Amino acid sequence: MRLRIPAPVDTVKRFQHLIALMMSSQTKDQVTGEAMRRLQTELPGGLTLESILEVSPARLNELIGQVGFHNRKTEYIKKAAVVLRDKFDGDIPTEVEDMMSLDGVGPKMSYLLEQCAWNKSTGIGVDVHVHRIANMFKWVPQSSEPEVTRVYLQSWLPKELWREINWLLVGFGQSVCLPRGRRCDLCTLGPKSTGGNGMCKASIVVKNKAPTTPKKIKREVKIEEDEDGVVVKKEEEMTEESNWRVADPLGIDADADIKIKKEEMKEETETFPNEIPDIEDIVGRPRKNVKRKR
Repeated sequence: MRLRIPAPVDTVKRFQHLIALMMSSQTKDQVTGEAMRRLQTELPGGLTLESILEVSPARLNELIGQVGFHNRKTEYIKKAAVVLRDKFDGDIPTEVEDMMSLDGVGPKMSYLLEQCAWNKSTGIGVDVHVHRIANMFKWVPQSSEPEVTRVYLQSWLPKELWREINWLLVGFGQSVCLPRGRRCDLCTLGPKSTGGNGMCKASIVVKNKAPTTPKKIKREVKIEEDEDGVVVKKEEEMTEESNWRVADPLGIDADADIKIKKEEMKEETETFPNEIPDIEDIVGRPRKNVKRKR
């Protein structure tokens, strides 16, 4: 019965879904969540259509200042609030085409908003994770356009799974199949050597190789005296370059090369106020005539 009887809280909830989606673009979920909490607690009356219409752009920009592209999103949110008030009776439109008429709202946001606001799904919300993983698994033709991915996914994926696919692949892409450093060792589709079933052809196999120890090949110690009678001790140590093969636990770069470079020249200078010690007393070499500083 409750679902058949609309209430003001439903309109507020739908509006908050829109604001959260608009702020989420190019922004981490934790940052979006914190911005939503600030809007809900610091706007007079909470986060509602009326409070967004009344708040000044400067204050709104301050409240969402931690999200990506907050200046532009402030403008979009203010414009969207006016359109919703004037054209859609203060509520979220029911059609995806009308949602996309709002500034800053594209296909991905519209299909996700449709699911959250009206509990229906006429398309797949393709974000960066869905787009990346669908291309990696070769579920769709290789493309840089999320809309191409959406059209091809919808052409073969059963409609009852359209809503679920975004939730599945976003979580999978955030925790296991990351953009960098994929955790194939945790994936059941990964290589059989790590307990997977080997179905994923894009999995990374980490090769462990023991590092080699660099060998010292030359060492020189020189003792010299400058024009002012100051003893300068110079040490130079040459080492043989050695490549270390490192197996990254996250699989970021299993064949990373770490080069052991020649140590830089070190100089130590000591000044003796009255008398300079003999060089042979320092290194045991034949004594030389040394000019002493007067």
